[in-house]
Amino acid sequence: MSGADEMPRHPGPLAIAQALVVTFGGQAALVAGVAAAAAEVGCAAIARRCPRRGAATIVAAAVAYEATVAPWMRQWGSTAEERRQELPGDDLVSDPGLVIDHGVTIAAPPESVWPWLAQIGQDRGGFYSYEWLENLAGCEMRNAERVDPEWQRREVGEPVMLHPAAPGLPVTIFEPGRVIGLEGWGVFVIEPAAGGSRTRLIARGRIPRGSATLFYRGLLEIPHFVMQRKMLLGIKQRAEAAAAQP
Repeated sequence: MSGADEMPRHPGPLAIAQALVVTFGGQAALVAGVAAAAAEVGCAAIARRCPRRGAATIVAAAVAYEATVAPWMRQWGSTAEERRQELPGDDLVSDPGLVIDHGVTIAAPPESVWPWLAQIGQDRGGFYSYEWLENLAGCEMRNAERVDPEWQRREVGEPVMLHPAAPGLPVTIFEPGRVIGLEGWGVFVIEPAAGGSRTRLIARGRIPRGSATLFYRGLLEIPHFVMQRKMLLGIKQRAEAAAAQP
């Protein structure tokens, strides 16, 4: 039985806890620290006393993050034109609470980039991100260093695996050579650049309003940025190296 046909395993409680801590623990700890510092500053203001310096510093850092770092992370690598551009899959979340646009320029033609994108998945080519961190969460990830012809097709509705014990994210769009969309993640779009000799790889996520946006902002924004940025750079590195070979 191939990896794509295997049923998700049922992990034990320790494995589940480890995956949750690795995925969400870092940002959850930061949010908890900011909440505690904000409470200290608020209580100090009510009592008309100076807050502790550490609490005031944490709150100031959180304000700076919201004003500068968070907007930069949500737009990393993208252009103003791309952020205004309508992309396939935008209609799937028509009124998002948050939009994430990332992009990277690849010194290789689109036909050299697409095969790497087409084969993403835990049971296929991996995600070209921080493999050691994914495996710390129990993903059993192995990032491919070659294109496999057997991994080049997806069907709409087919799950793209993230973890051997999870059901995966269903494919929402699959247009060979141009776009793949994943439910709950977003779309990855390939656009020719510089007359077709280069490629723009664009990633867009549209987060629904309400609890989904709160969840993303509170627990996933930083890890998602770190891993997706590395993924785009990983595809760039592999496509450029393959295109440079005689």
